[in-house]
Amino acid sequence: MEAPEPHPSRLAANHPYRREILDAHAAAFAAGDAGYLDPQTGLFVLTAGFLASRGTCCGRGCRHCPYVK
Repeated sequence: MEAPEPHPSRLAANHPYRREILDAHAAAFAAGDAGYLDPQTGLFVLTAGFLASRGTCCGRGCRHCPYVK
């Protein structure tokens, strides 16, 4: 399964690190990792796969939240 794209409200199409972020997310998602280090900030970001396994949105605005409409 391919990593889903983040909702535009969570990662803008013109974000300067978009490609690096998507590549890091895809690698972590494919490996089944819970997350990855953001290439800009160094913060740990949860993957869509991990967030989906929680079963519900926590409401904290996660970048890769699969529950965003």
